[in-house]
Amino acid sequence: MLSTEEKSWLLELARSTIAEKFGRGSVQIEPPESEALKQPCGAFVTLHKAGALRGCIGLVEALRPLYKSVREMAVAAAFEDPRFPGLGPDEFDEIDIEISVMSPLKRIKDVSEIVVGEHGIIMKQGMHQGLLLPQVATEQGWDRDTFLEHTCYKSGMVGDCWKQPDTEIYIFSAEVFGEKDQ
Repeated sequence: MLSTEEKSWLLELARSTIAEKFGRGSVQIEPPESEALKQPCGAFVTLHKAGALRGCIGLVEALRPLYKSVREMAVAAAFEDPRFPGLGPDEFDEIDIEISVMSPLKRIKDVSEIVVGEHGIIMKQGMHQGLLLPQVATEQGWDRDTFLEHTCYKSGMVGDCWKQPDTEIYIFSAEVFGEKDQ
């Protein structure tokens, strides 16, 4: 669990990193004193504009210190999400930033282990892979089966792919916080 100060610092890091891309100042990143922010950890950065998704990209695996993951994913969410054009400077003040700090992945064999609203899902089958964050099911009002079905679709597979024996299912939890929470 991150402290309120650590969450605020990460949100400001994400916003100032995007602002820097528009020539609005420069970010001086000193490694934080917090050990939690220096630990390798996966993270997603999600952008919303007027309540609608505007970009979301993340790292599932703990490859970098958390603060570096957030910095990189903020830029990716703003400018590299293939579902959206890059964020324009006129949109910058209209976005809300949300960060999801990932737990380690756990492979499951029984979908009854999935707790809607607590777990996110990664679905893998051959070259196909897709992920939905824990908050997606809650935001959409989905039950477990609907959440599984939509994760299959996100993976580029048929909706019942989760029932096939060669499909790998992983769950994770996330500590989710955003500017609206501040």
